[in-house]
Amino acid sequence: MMTISLIWGIAVVVFCCIWVIFGRRRRKVGEPPLENGLIPYLGCALKFGSNPLEFLRANQRKHGHVFTCKLMGKYVHFITNSLSYHKVLCHGKYFDWKKFHYTTSAKAFGHRSIDPNDGNTTENINNTFTKTLQGDALHSLSEAMMQNLQFVLRPPDLPKSKRDAWVTEGMYTFCYRVMFEAGYLTLFGRDTSKPDTQRALILNNLDNFKQFDQIFPALVAGLPIHLFKTAHKAREQLAEGLKHENLSVRDQVSELIRLRMFLNDTLSTFDDMEKAKTHLAILWASQANTIPATFWSLFQMIRSPEALRAASEEVNGALQSAGQKLSSEGNAIYLDQIQLNSLPVLDSIIKEALRLSSASLNIRTAKEDFTLHLEDGSYNIRKDDIIALYPQLMHLDPEIYPDPLTFKYDRYLDENKKAKTSFYSNGNKLKYFYMPFGSGATICPGRLFAVQEIKQFLILMLSYFELGLVESHVKCPPLDQSRAGLGILPPLNDIEFKYKLKHL
Repeated sequence: MMTISLIWGIAVVVFCCIWVIFGRRRRKVGEPPLENGLIPYLGCALKFGSNPLEFLRANQRKHGHVFTCKLMGKYVHFITNSLSYHKVLCHGKYFDWKKFHYTTSAKAFGHRSIDPNDGNTTENINNTFTKTLQGDALHSLSEAMMQNLQFVLRPPDLPKSKRDAWVTEGMYTFCYRVMFEAGYLTLFGRDTSKPDTQRALILNNLDNFKQFDQIFPALVAGLPIHLFKTAHKAREQLAEGLKHENLSVRDQVSELIRLRMFLNDTLSTFDDMEKAKTHLAILWASQANTIPATFWSLFQMIRSPEALRAASEEVNGALQSAGQKLSSEGNAIYLDQIQLNSLPVLDSIIKEALRLSSASLNIRTAKEDFTLHLEDGSYNIRKDDIIALYPQLMHLDPEIYPDPLTFKYDRYLDENKKAKTSFYSNGNKLKYFYMPFGSGATICPGRLFAVQEIKQFLILMLSYFELGLVESHVKCPPLDQSRAGLGILPPLNDIEFKYKLKHL
């Protein structure tokens, strides 16, 4: 027994020596400072994952604004100077931004590559998003969302006894339920064949979505979904409901989904289930960050008396100017895109809430060896290395945002109460100062719709409900760092609030 243990011990020591000699990357002349980490393959991944912000700040103090870390077998060059962000984006010809995103989507949702270059489909998904999430298409999508939000918040069959009663609920749970149901109806329409069971089906999908979304960070990290049986089953059930045969009986399906359902893609090798899983990817993209963003916007607004008062005045004025009259009889209210875009106070509240809660990782893969020219100098980058921006460093920089951990509802308003766009670092005006939705070619194509639906939600909550926190001086819940890098971080714990329909 001792002999076997000794052999294994020697083998481990030999392996570690071989890794140290041959497996560790050596920094070459002109390359950024390098952190290999102590653990083979993982490198610095555990330290980064436990607290990305503090990990990056520590390395920034040690190495300066540019450094390289080994994470899960990949070498990631972090650019931490916000003045250099626009310089990174100027090197677009050297970057392959699709590779990581397409590979991650395939791993997480269970379909083959959606890159047309891989031969599985001729659809250019980015062109589809641009065509259906921006411009004229955004108008019909926003209109449908406003109708569905009102349908969910004020269901026509709500008994009078419940209309007059205060309801206490977890705010995150409430936002999750409302935004998921309204968003699902907006994207995938209504099941006209089962009107009586439609809500129960959507709430079942909500449960499945939560199960799947909970392990999403692990899937992005490369773990196979088969390790998570409950989440795997939930993903398959969600996809089953999005197959063509089920969507074809639904009414008011969004243009985004209709266009993909009836795409004349004769070269596609996807079966119906794989196509459904690409729909699931869209569902996840539309919900996973919007839901926590909605929570933080509502929470920060209610928690600040000044923000609540300013937002209420702005919303009341906008509805009055638009000739929209509030009614308890179920008549829907509506603001068009121009009117929604003319709400600077709500804009500032949402931006400030997202500044405090976003932790996105903007990444691009180097297509070839090249030299990256930045404000801090020039650095040689190897093919297949990753360039990463972590905007939370900028969002919480006290030089750019004084008192950065404090919510200030008017931080993004100038002296004329218009949108503020001038922010500075080291005396220099920043081109990029707010980046919760990514940047450049990787910027979220649905960001305009996401902001509009959060505004619509806030407008309806302010217009139709009396609102309050159960604990008036409740502390801000900590961020769930397990999702760092994916976008808007949810709260680590829920916050109880109360609401009641107003007598209009």
